[in-house]
Order: sequence, then C-alpha cells, then structure tokens
Amino acid sequence: MKTITYQQKQLAYHKQGEGHCVVLLHGFPMDSRVWKSVIRELSNHFCVIAPDLPGLGESAMLAEQHDMSLMADAVVAILSAENISRCVLVGHSMGGYVGLSLAQKYPEMLYGLALLHSHATADDDQTRENRNEAIKSIYEDKNAFLSAFVESLFDPQFAKQHPEAIAGIREITTSQETKAVVAAMAGMRERESHIELLTKIKFPVLFVLGKSDSRMPIVKIMAQAGLPAHAELIMLQGVGHMSFLEATLILQHSLYSFAARCFLIGSAR
Repeated sequence: MKTITYQQKQLAYHKQGEGHCVVLLHGFPMDSRVWKSVIRELSNHFCVIAPDLPGLGESAMLAEQHDMSLMADAVVAILSAENISRCVLVGHSMGGYVGLSLAQKYPEMLYGLALLHSHATADDDQTRENRNEAIKSIYEDKNAFLSAFVESLFDPQFAKQHPEAIAGIREITTSQETKAVVAAMAGMRERESHIELLTKIKFPVLFVLGKSDSRMPIVKIMAQAGLPAHAELIMLQGVGHMSFLEATLILQHSLYSFAARCFLIGSAR
C-alpha cells in the first residue's frame, strides 16, 4: 500500500503492474481490498491504481461530507503524484459516481470509463429521503445496517452458494468508521446528474449490469447506454450488484478487453 499527503491528510492506494494505467474505484462503503483479484489479473497487462477513497480503508477523512467532486479531486491527486496524465477509469457503484465527476472536471485525463452497477442520474426526492433514513440507521447501529445492506448486494442464488463472499464484503464494510460511512452516504445524496455529460463524452463508456441487481434502475441505465458516442453494455444473468465477485472471470476479461480497446483508440487520435 502506498500513500500520499493531500490537504495535509493521508490518501492510501495500491499500485501494481506497468504500462497504460487502469484506475479502480470501489463502491460504498468499501475500500480497495474488494479489487484484489482484479488487480492481480489486470496488473499482468497494465499499471493498476486502486485507491481507498477518502475516509475509507486507510485513507483519512477530508470533510464531514465526501462529495463525489471532492473524491474525484483526491483520485486526481494520486494520479498526479504518480505522474499519470491519462487512464481508463473503472468505477463500481459509488466509484462510478466519482468517475463521472472526474470525467466532468477532467475529461482530458480519460481514455475510457467503465461504470459497474452505476449510473449518471442524481437521486430523486424519495431516494434522498431514503439516504437520510439510512444515515439515521447508521448512527443507531452501523453494523446492523451494513449487514443487511451487504445481503442486498448479491444474487440470492449466488449468496446461498458463496457465503464466504458475503462474509468478506461484510468484514470490509463493517471495518469502516461510522463518520466515514455517513460522509460517503451524504456525498452520494448530494451528487449532481451527469446525463448531459454522457451525450458529450468522446471516449468509450462501458456499462456493466447484473440482471439480479436490486439496487440499480436497470431500464434507466440501459437508456443511458444509448447516449455516449461510443458505448458498450454488458448484462449478466445471475449477477446482482457485485459482478467482480459473482462473475469474476467474465468481468476481468471484459475490463481487460475494454481497456485495451480504449488505449488503442486513444493512441490513434
């Protein structure tokens, strides 16, 4: 694990491999440990950077509320410290929201963007209220809230057959500090829509969806896949919100081939 100092605080990240850079951004409220097998595979071909987003894992809190824009700036600070000017960015769930914010602010830094179980719309009023209720629940009993949350992330059949996968994610989520979990939830609640951004993006965008994902508006995301000039969509049967665990080989190969295409296209421009 490497670290840099940013705003007088520590940001932690993994770096492995050489060549063109792929950045992996984890979801809520996890950290870079979820990417272990993906890092191992992709680092055979690329330089892989996997940060702990602010407040999570070994990265320090930067604010009481971690807005997606603030997290995007933290990722850019890590890339700058590593002298990386361009990358393919892969964002899972909340990490996808951070990726879209980065794409809005620093489009010149991206060869491509992969959104794993993520989307470009802002929260509607009901979802914002749901997040407010979730924050209350986190304060009341963080571990109880996160245990139920983790159960909802997986396809039921997969969960039944692979209890160790659920246990592993539960261990990672419950290890996070309460204030960091709340800061991330509040940041997601306040994020802006990036639908218009999708219509303007010039680099390839990959959407990965699980057909059993209860947490994502699948029909809306399918419609969003029609907006970029170059978009790709993968829909996986028997997969919930965690394709890198539920369909590991397919996901790893899909990310490798997408990144390779992005680097090829980007280099030709």
